[in-house]
Amino acid sequence: MFRSHTNGELSLKNLNEEVTLSGWVQTIRDKGFMIWIDLRDRYGITQLVFDQDRSTAELMENAKKLGREFVIQVTGRVIERVSKNPNIPTGEIEILVEKLEVLNESQLPPFTIEDETDGGEELRMKYRYLDIRRAPVRDKLIFRHKMAQKVRNYLSDEGFIEVETPVLIKSTPEGARDFVVPSRMNPGQFYALPQSPQTFKQLLMVGGMDKYFQIVKCFRDEDLRADRQPEFTQIDCEMAFVEQEDVMNVFEGMTKTLIKDITGQEFGAFPRMTFADAMQKYGNDKPDIRFGMEFVELNELVKGKDFKIFDDAELVVGINVEGCADYTRKQIDELVDWVKRPQIGASGMVWAKFQNDGVKTSSVNKFYNEEDLAKIIEKFGAKEGDLMLILSGNEHKVRTQLSALRMELGNRLGLRKGDVFAPLWVVDFPLLEFDEESGRYHAMHHPFTSPKPEDIHLLETDPGKARANAYDMVLNGNEIGGGSIRIFDKDLQSRMFDLLGFSKEEAEAQFGFLMNAFKYGAPPHGGLAFGFDRLVAILDGNEVIRDYIAFPKNNSGRDVMIDAPAAIAEAQLDELELQLNLKA
Repeated sequence: MFRSHTNGELSLKNLNEEVTLSGWVQTIRDKGFMIWIDLRDRYGITQLVFDQDRSTAELMENAKKLGREFVIQVTGRVIERVSKNPNIPTGEIEILVEKLEVLNESQLPPFTIEDETDGGEELRMKYRYLDIRRAPVRDKLIFRHKMAQKVRNYLSDEGFIEVETPVLIKSTPEGARDFVVPSRMNPGQFYALPQSPQTFKQLLMVGGMDKYFQIVKCFRDEDLRADRQPEFTQIDCEMAFVEQEDVMNVFEGMTKTLIKDITGQEFGAFPRMTFADAMQKYGNDKPDIRFGMEFVELNELVKGKDFKIFDDAELVVGINVEGCADYTRKQIDELVDWVKRPQIGASGMVWAKFQNDGVKTSSVNKFYNEEDLAKIIEKFGAKEGDLMLILSGNEHKVRTQLSALRMELGNRLGLRKGDVFAPLWVVDFPLLEFDEESGRYHAMHHPFTSPKPEDIHLLETDPGKARANAYDMVLNGNEIGGGSIRIFDKDLQSRMFDLLGFSKEEAEAQFGFLMNAFKYGAPPHGGLAFGFDRLVAILDGNEVIRDYIAFPKNNSGRDVMIDAPAAIAEAQLDELELQLNLKA
């Protein structure tokens, strides 16, 4: 028996018991006549004590040889701690060690294995197995586990069946780039790793499974950022004989349950916002509604005043930043520099202040008199002490730029609190987007999304105006889930492929298996997929998903711990009948 108890469970009720513990040495405090050691495992920390008056000379000598992260086993008696530590569950007791065995020695770790470590992110990712020993990382992985259990329990109680779908599938041209896998048994042919189990879950509905779910690994070969990984996890779901409201009700219920179980917060019906309203008011389709700063359009007030920047702009739009009229010129200039960064791309920014003393002023006083400023301030609904920030330019670009500025100010002003939750449904997305470069339409979600029934006729007359029977769930400015009612009629699906520029032969080659399935009585169906990594992070008060993945990739898509991706041997290439043609 390596242990009778874990390092997180002993208390005063165990006084005088003989116990055996195992774990890692976290810290050593050697006073010569007495040695204290913090012993750590997944469950917590227990303090060990070696005392020259109560311990043998040999035991004391062996304790002095211990180093950080040594794996040890001790047997001893539970005694009351003189200097208690109220910050840990075992803080009232310690173990007077009677027997010590070193199970494994350790080199000095490259960073301290403590809550506040001295290791940088890249170093900790290289030694991720050491980083996982730290409580902040361990607790995030445990939190993820508990979330997965809650999801499985909820969906199982709702009658969903968990079904695994293939990981080696067929590459399709829609969405992000696929990761591809060469087939040794079929030279010159490749599998793809699934970006989602989309077609398989639809086939499960054709197969009569009725309610399917899967917590599933998905893969996308795309550029990364803090909230993306090349491999990620979805809560993938599909239901048969449903309309949009049926799907939304089930998964709104699941999200309410998760938030209540984890935070104790309860919600009524989630608010809904159309895609058009989200873009007009917030500049993106996943608005953070924990705070205001809705967009205010100013074209009719500011044009025709000989200010060329506004006169030439397609859109002049701004936000009201409450209580920030006391920003100094240096602070405002720093914001101007921020929006002019290449990542944002604005050419500049205009500001106006309604100062606490009632004075109205702006950076364009030369062009706008006091009466003009009063009208602009009234349009913003500003009050004394408010600061208005205004951008102008191409409508699409300027909305995107102002959205980024709004979110940045939300962070700076502490308005995006991790323990405050603001769920939202965004609905009525466009079905199609027209790409000028390729000269054809692309599916805004995917080619299996159904148009709204009342918009089907537009596919023949004005496809760009057709709305999708689609819905996204947004939480705290992040899309945590998205789905749609699917096309289940083979003729409508064929028409959709036509609109997307597929020839009959291409559609058959890529999706013939699905079209064939639709010939055999496909039911009406729809579903939704949650980004599980992101949902876990947000419900734990964070946004960076990497912290909740056991072995994540860095921003270059590399696993620096195992050094992947990596070259493969010539023999493997020969076996796969592949030849590399690397460009310089």
